[in-house]
Amino acid sequence: MKILVAVDGSKSSLHAVKYAAKLSANMRSSDVITLITVHDDQGLRLAKRFVGKAEVGDYLREISEKELKLSLSVLIKAGIQHNTIIQTGHVAETIAKVANKGFDLVVMGAKGRGGIFDVLIGSVAQRVLSTCKKPVLLVK
Repeated sequence: MKILVAVDGSKSSLHAVKYAAKLSANMRSSDVITLITVHDDQGLRLAKRFVGKAEVGDYLREISEKELKLSLSVLIKAGIQHNTIIQTGHVAETIAKVANKGFDLVVMGAKGRGGIFDVLIGSVAQRVLSTCKKPVLLVK
């Protein structure tokens, strides 16, 4: 079973990684777990004009690598093979698009770093649930 785990550096996403690792171990799966982190770069369009597109990309990649660090250590400790995907774009749409292209299951935390924005525009988890054609498992 090919599992895609969405990671945003929150406690909920770390719980999702731990759950996916346990699920994979219980199924005795030899498949690789793929961690994905996505940052919406639309708010940085102005910064790209002044600082440069490459610098903004490096900044977002650096943030993504920090967010992935704990999750990667969980998978390494569990002895589970893994891949990582670092993307920019609309977060929920990107996760769903990647998931629909070859994964069997999406695992993600039910509460990430959204806060008040969840109330205004809806959570990433809700949007992934509504747009993804693959099963989505939400972990608290």
